[in-house]
Amino acid sequence: MVRALRLITSAAVVVCTTAAPAQDYPNRTIRIIVQTQPGGLIDQIGRTLAQKLTENTGAVVVVENRTGGGGLIAAEHVINSPADGYTLYIASHGSQAIHPHLTKNLSFDPVKAFAPVIYLATTPTLVVVNPSVPAKTLKELIALAGANPGKYTYASQGNGSSGHVAAEQFKQLAGVDLVHVPYKGAAPAVRDLVAGHVSVMFDTVAFSQEQVTGGKLRALAVGADARVKSLPDVPTMAEAGLPQMQGSPWFGVVVAAGTPRPVIDWLNREAAKAFTAKDVQQRFAAQGFTLPLGTPEAFAAHIAMESKRWGGR
Repeated sequence: MVRALRLITSAAVVVCTTAAPAQDYPNRTIRIIVQTQPGGLIDQIGRTLAQKLTENTGAVVVVENRTGGGGLIAAEHVINSPADGYTLYIASHGSQAIHPHLTKNLSFDPVKAFAPVIYLATTPTLVVVNPSVPAKTLKELIALAGANPGKYTYASQGNGSSGHVAAEQFKQLAGVDLVHVPYKGAAPAVRDLVAGHVSVMFDTVAFSQEQVTGGKLRALAVGADARVKSLPDVPTMAEAGLPQMQGSPWFGVVVAAGTPRPVIDWLNREAAKAFTAKDVQQRFAAQGFTLPLGTPEAFAAHIAMESKRWGGR
């Protein structure tokens, strides 16, 4: 009888010690890990989330930029952190759906290593060129690159990024040879594109439309089902002659697998509140973003669908 009581007491202690962290969450600093340099789209999303979580809940939230490996260094850092909800990762199409099909001997399985929290944002791909490139349309770019194999370069946000994969898809569909120049994020890539150090980029509406409207870049096509309201004169890929081009960048929050469900629910609820705020909605809509939000299960389903699509299965 005494032994039985001791076992019951021990079990109760285990339950209390594992449940307690979720009950008083958050009681210390939350870190949001961003895979790109400051200034890029993922960084903007991470900092918006940090600001709103602080404003709405009083929690201490900081952003850490851990670049390299197309997001893999940041992802591995989160995986190796305690599964307690204090280390968040702004996940992307690259780390969750593309790298598993491109990277040999990947050190983790995104499905098993992470727990989805919320699908935050997506924005269409935008094909842009430096104004010095003598191509006013996508067909003209194809003709120009076809007549000059290896002469023109394209910048990407990094190996395995959506811009990298989209450009390689474009090369295959159009039968052209463009030289890849990878960067550590969209910000330095766009800077070099504006400066004329590279010729083309498969960027996003959110990041490049300001340079387009300001005349610093020329937009040739947008990867969306319909024209974007903020760039009404830019044709869709289908209108430009390449309806097979597909895929747009997306971003969301994940945490290490094993994070308590009450913590995930808290993060989902507060992140949804942050990104339904009027000022956030207006700012991101003006940049060409759509903010899907939704449940952790909905985000998990989206990741699975995207992984299947990028894997070609």
